[in-house]
Amino acid sequence: MIREAFIEAIRREYGTPQVIAGVATGAIAMGALTAEAMDLPFVYVRSSQKSHGLQNTIEGEIREGQRVVVVEDLISTGNSSLRAVDALRAGGAEVSGMVAIFSYGFDRARENFEQKQCRLHTLTDYQTLVDVAMKQGYLKEEHREELEQWRQDPAHWGQ
Repeated sequence: MIREAFIEAIRREYGTPQVIAGVATGAIAMGALTAEAMDLPFVYVRSSQKSHGLQNTIEGEIREGQRVVVVEDLISTGNSSLRAVDALRAGGAEVSGMVAIFSYGFDRARENFEQKQCRLHTLTDYQTLVDVAMKQGYLKEEHREELEQWRQDPAHWGQ
């Protein structure tokens, strides 16, 4: 279901890329499944260079100017996801944008993606999760404000 949603979002938001890239390690499987279903090459981007061998950050072949869509599982601040975008761009790729399963919707992430001029499309987000949990009775209305306070400043929440 996620693979099919990614394919639909990629085609709608970015057209047809030439390569799908997954962000290590959480998005490798979904990226590979998406690339296979779209009959496209797949690469993945490590969080840092390997310490041995060719010391690659990107595993797989990227040619100069290829249009790439990056697949990610979770967006919090966007920092690790955008390091992958930077690595792909440094490798000569034209990054069309990124798709992710989930985003917390932090302002910092939005700012980071804007600063890096990288479009982001997520399948779902924190607000939707809270709304569905409320509707299905997993959460009560009195929890909504507390959850929003956490989302506004998770690093300092509850101190």
